[in-house]
Amino acid sequence: MNLNEVEILLVEDNPSEVDLILHALRSNHVANSIHVARDGEEALDFLFCRGVYSHQTFSHPPKIILLDLGIPKMSGLEVLRVIRDDSRTRTVPVVMLTSSKADQDMMNSYQLGVNSYIQKPIDFNQFRETIRQLDFYWLILNELAPRA
Repeated sequence: MNLNEVEILLVEDNPSEVDLILHALRSNHVANSIHVARDGEEALDFLFCRGVYSHQTFSHPPKIILLDLGIPKMSGLEVLRVIRDDSRTRTVPVVMLTSSKADQDMMNSYQLGVNSYIQKPIDFNQFRETIRQLDFYWLILNELAPRA
């Protein structure tokens, strides 16, 4: 996969949830290019082409970022803050995909500029359908902001 043409950046540390999300995405043929970051630092290194990703260029950011709140090294909220503070990533859609239904987590996410907040369904079929609808909307129906 060419890392410069990633459609989805999935930021998730739970291997079983990564597998479930990837299965749902691939079974619905919604996204072609998915990159998984297992913690907040890796996600930002990938986005900003630093560390092990320093050989990449910033010419094609992901079309969408699926971000979990409870990830190691930096929380999802901290990652979101960095994404929104940088003009290169400010308009990239970020969907908080988390198990938290806490009002404070939701409020903090929206205050920091998340585009959508979705609680992960427990039921496999509901989870799969949620991922299908989420990616259909953000990758096919939604018009992304033009690159400056």
